[in-house]
This record gives sequence, structure tokens and C-alpha cells, in this order.
Amino acid sequence: MRLLTTIVAAAALATPAGYVQGQQRVDVGFGDAQITAWSTLGLVAAGAETGGAAAFLARSEPQSATDAALVAMARAAAGDRPDDLLPRLRAHRPGKLVNATIWTVLALRQAGEQAPPALVQALRRAQRPNGGWAWLAGGAADANDTAAAIQALRAAGVTGKPIDRAVSFLRRHQNRDGGFELTLGRGSDTQSTAWAIQGLLAAGRAPGAAAFRYLAGMRRDDGSYRYNARYVTTPLWVTAQVLPALARKPFPLSRT
Repeated sequence: MRLLTTIVAAAALATPAGYVQGQQRVDVGFGDAQITAWSTLGLVAAGAETGGAAAFLARSEPQSATDAALVAMARAAAGDRPDDLLPRLRAHRPGKLVNATIWTVLALRQAGEQAPPALVQALRRAQRPNGGWAWLAGGAADANDTAAAIQALRAAGVTGKPIDRAVSFLRRHQNRDGGFELTLGRGSDTQSTAWAIQGLLAAGRAPGAAAFRYLAGMRRDDGSYRYNARYVTTPLWVTAQVLPALARKPFPLSRT
């Protein structure tokens, strides 16, 4: 009987969600606040238990605007309204860090609040001529920030040309192996592929079977994911970011 229980437990752990759950620590975090937030978002997307990770996040004190938005978003997704962080998010003013504005919009929408028009307009103005977004104003656009920007704009109700241009940008970053790359010529990686899937889904486009085949090829026996075909690095972070793509759920996450 004990052997059967062990086998069943091992099988559960070998799923991607099970792998992430297996990395939870005694303090109910998964490391620092950032990786705990990503792990929480991934588990919520997968419909899996977060083990009270929201309590760990509620005790954290995020310093940057991006981290504050990420922590607030994860807490809201897990059912813990981040009332202590919402005033800070509402007061956010667009600056050089475009990704801070992206995540602020997503966090507010995850908490059930409207996206401030000034932030939405700032995101639209930050779109580069090639259709993508960079994490920093004036920087080179990349697939990950573009996918995140699509999700933020769609969460704010934006449709039409900005989304179409962004989708075209993403499509140009898909390789013959089915994966997506962060920047042209860099080569496919698991996180960029997961982000692209979420962005395309948010835009109402089909990601295509090839992208999911690429992800399947990166999965390891313990349920975690490789960063790419050559490297295994930060498997908890990578796997946590794959979970929403596998569940076909863009941000902000629905609790249903």
C-alpha cells in the first residue's frame, strides 16, 4: 500500500503543476517574492492549489513598480485582494519602464478595476514602428514584452490596428521548430514561446499546434521545462511561466 501511495505521489509530482508545487518552501513561498508571484500565477492558471502562497506575498514589500504590480496581480489571482498595493498601482505614472505600465494595467484588471486611460494611451504610444514593445522606452522591441503588452491592451478593451501589428511582430519571431524567440536570431526558448501563446490567445488568434509541440519537446521527466534545447536553467521560473500557456489562459486570469 505504501509503495502504491509513493508511486501515485511521484506521478502527481511529475506534472508541471506538481513540479512547481514541489518547490514550495516551509514559509509557503517559492523563493523570493518575484518567483513566488510567478509560481502563484502559474498554479492558479493550472487550477492547482497554491499552498497559501498569497500569504507569503502579502508579507513582502515590493520595491519597484513592476514588482509591486506583479505581486498584486498574483495575490488577486489567488483570491487575496491586495488593498495595500492598489493605491500605489492607481497612482502609477508612465515612465521609462514600459513593463511597469504593462504590469500595472494587468494587475488592476486582475483586481477587477478599470485600466486608467492615461496608462492605456501610454502603452499605445510606446508601440515601436515594427509593431512590438520594449521593456524600456526607446529600446528594441522583443517578443515577451510585446506579448505582455497585447494582454494588457486587450484587458483594457483595445482592439484593431495596434493588436494586429503586434500579432504580426510576434509571428515574425516564430522559428521552424515551432518555438518563438525573444529577439530575431536568438533562437527559440520556452518562456518566449509560452508568452507568445498567451499573447496570441489574448488577441483572439490561434497559436498553432507547432508552438505547443515545441513546449512538449522541452518538458523533462520531472515535469519541469528546459529553457531551450541547449540549456536547463531556472526550471521553476520557466515552468511557472509555461503553465498559463498550457492552460491556454492569457492574463488577467479568470478564476472560473
